[in-house]
Amino acid sequence: MPHPTSIAPSYEGSGVAIRRDLRESHAQILDTIRSPGSWLTGAERRALAEESRAALACGLCRARKEALSPEHATGTHDAVTDLPEALVDLAHRVRTDSGRLTRSGFEKTLASGVAVEVYVEAVGIIAFVAGVDAFCRALGTPPFTLPDPLPGEPDRHRPAGTRSDVAWVPMLLPEDASGPEADLYPNLPMVPNIAKALSLVPAHARLLQAWTASHYVDLKHLSNPTVGRDLDRLQIELVASRVSAINECFY
Repeated sequence: MPHPTSIAPSYEGSGVAIRRDLRESHAQILDTIRSPGSWLTGAERRALAEESRAALACGLCRARKEALSPEHATGTHDAVTDLPEALVDLAHRVRTDSGRLTRSGFEKTLASGVAVEVYVEAVGIIAFVAGVDAFCRALGTPPFTLPDPLPGEPDRHRPAGTRSDVAWVPMLLPEDASGPEADLYPNLPMVPNIAKALSLVPAHARLLQAWTASHYVDLKHLSNPTVGRDLDRLQIELVASRVSAINECFY
């Protein structure tokens, strides 16, 4: 069902022509932020987006980043919402120090009362916001204005067939996808782990695939080194590798 108002991200002042698929992808991210999801309301998802941005100026996050171990720094986050402390901490850690996320930290978050489904949905929102913010920063334009949240309750849909023996969080593997998720990995010759990472929240997994297709290459072409854009595939991978290294990506 279409939402009552459309989203139109602004690139004013960039002086750059933005491809249609990129504009549509960014609008979809903003619509996701404002809408009720599987486990979080629209207000909670928007609040996570706000905290994600606030983390960039947070004193505790800065102290953690400078410390030998993030656990050496103590204090409280410069929170801007009334989200539970555990979700505020998750938003700030994922946005500012994702390279040092640990299994023990993940388990501590769950022990604080954050359900694993909520954890995955929250990480998805935080990551999508970081992506669109980075795009705007590259253009030299302000971050997109976060839309007002839409009313409604989460649908609390958890896909059948998820496995807990693959990663920290349960994931739905291609061979186990069925029912509403039967088309979750459409005709993909290979499915990298990153495409499965958010599959506990299928809408996030679908959005990640759409984002990948517009900003990188369609996953169905992932193993084909001849598929590129204005940059050829080797140039794309060089940029991606450099960015991953700077961001201390696990891979």
